[in-house]
Amino acid sequence: MITLLETTFERSVDALVAHYQETLSSGDTLNAWVFDDQPARQRAEQALESVGIKARFYSAYKPLVHYVIETLNERPLQALHIRYPAPEEAPKRFLLEAYPLAGLMNKQVALTWEAAPCATQTGLYHYELTLTDNDGEQEQVRVAAPNRHHLDHVDTWQLSPCGWVEWRTASGEGDSAFYACDYAQLFETAIAAITHAEWPAKQPFFEELNISVTLPCQDKPLPFGLEHISLAEGLHEEFYFSLLEYYQHLAGLPLGDRSIQPGQIVPEIKTRPDTPPSLTITLRPLSTDEAPAGEEVALDTAGHPLSVAHIKAQLDTLDGEAIESQSRSGRQLLARYRQGGDRAVMISAAQHANEPSGIVGALRAGRDLARQADSHFVLSPLENPDGYRLQQRLVTEQPTHMHHAARYTAFGSDLQDQPANGEFELAIRERAKALSGANLHINLHGYPAHEWTRPLTGYVPRNFELWSIPKGFFLVLRFHEAWEAQAEALLESVTAHLSSVPGLVEYNQRQIEVFEAHAGRLEFAIRHHIPYLLMRNDQQLTPLQLITEYPDETIYGDDFVMAHQVQYETVMSAYRCYQTMSLPHASR
Repeated sequence: MITLLETTFERSVDALVAHYQETLSSGDTLNAWVFDDQPARQRAEQALESVGIKARFYSAYKPLVHYVIETLNERPLQALHIRYPAPEEAPKRFLLEAYPLAGLMNKQVALTWEAAPCATQTGLYHYELTLTDNDGEQEQVRVAAPNRHHLDHVDTWQLSPCGWVEWRTASGEGDSAFYACDYAQLFETAIAAITHAEWPAKQPFFEELNISVTLPCQDKPLPFGLEHISLAEGLHEEFYFSLLEYYQHLAGLPLGDRSIQPGQIVPEIKTRPDTPPSLTITLRPLSTDEAPAGEEVALDTAGHPLSVAHIKAQLDTLDGEAIESQSRSGRQLLARYRQGGDRAVMISAAQHANEPSGIVGALRAGRDLARQADSHFVLSPLENPDGYRLQQRLVTEQPTHMHHAARYTAFGSDLQDQPANGEFELAIRERAKALSGANLHINLHGYPAHEWTRPLTGYVPRNFELWSIPKGFFLVLRFHEAWEAQAEALLESVTAHLSSVPGLVEYNQRQIEVFEAHAGRLEFAIRHHIPYLLMRNDQQLTPLQLITEYPDETIYGDDFVMAHQVQYETVMSAYRCYQTMSLPHASR
């Protein structure tokens, strides 16, 4: 193991209290916006108030949401009208940052929004609220949202939430200015250390790049869906995607290019109360250990992701021919080809290993299809074992975070962007196609079950804007040019079946309603109450590829059961439809 950096930071609330206890006097006022939790901010207020300084410490992250849950709280309202800043470079940014306000408000409150166009600059932006109480009385409130306009790690201009300090003395002197918070200092220090390091000319540059952080601020659950406010999770996302972007930039690739292979980037963010923020960056060998097997559970009612041992045991219950490959770390990839009289179908899961519900859905479908005499399929339930092991490691510390560091392979690339005819994860698909001749690939995926943000580089995740807020379960169907009619037929049949799955349509409607309140109209077509995207792709391995997208990062209990039930129903309905549809002449 090689250590690139090890350091600690003074917590901003402590630094501000110490400074202004010395520079302000009784009767003076202080307003500060920091990246910290409510208990720490309240303690800072009390410390300054004990010496006569009237202080308010606000959250720099999602300030409007914090105002609602901390100040507005249970106030009996008839209506709430919000004018939100709409800067020219990011007109919907502040509306998105107010998520999930539409889900937090009482249904009896008439919530309306209005954009207030403004210039993009560093400064105190404001939400302007008109609160109408049940008795008809109105109050005007301004909620500050400090932001800075800055160049990021790949020389792109961003408008990002930031720290801010306003102070005023009893005699009228004062100032209002940007403040460099501990949270941002930690991030920028880490990025500087990594981007100034020397890297090999050839990819991958390392085995594991580990960014270990301890933050004192705690997560805040919200009373809507599976939402929470988590600075720790936001920092994980910032580190992972910012570093991917840096290595893409370094290699001369477009931002978002999934073929980059820097190695496995692992931000591990711990939350420990009353400890100073700390940062350690190390280069480590790839992990080759396995998680404990744990207790086996019934597939149909599994309330959490399965262990690798359980996945392999379930796969071993299927007869047929084994298909094998390996990951970068040497972990074995396993698939099973069951030959029969039906048309062949490929079923896969965990291409992105932090999307675990598809694994259970795939195994359930494989088990039930194997009971049919003529079934013909390839089952590949765990396509990314290195990512899955990292996911298991990360959820031990943060069980409800998205953990996108586990999304790609240990090379750092998406497996579908690996070179063709190789020996690693993509090889399973290529060998499955060659062996079975399948023309339909059912590819089970998920996406974040709660909001996904990048607090320090523009807030909305770059190149993943579509995925920043949950919008229910939906399908993506890609087809070769000659297979458009078959794609339409498959879509019609599968969505008709899925609309009958108990609770799914209602689940989608609840999520889409709040999504549209903050992100605008959902630009998806909808069939039988199931949103979908239908698109031609002549480069994909099979003429038809049906992709599921269920919000399953990271869910448990009944939520997880519902997720893998929908994955299972998708596989079974698509398999049935494919057996009877008319195929293009050359494929019959």
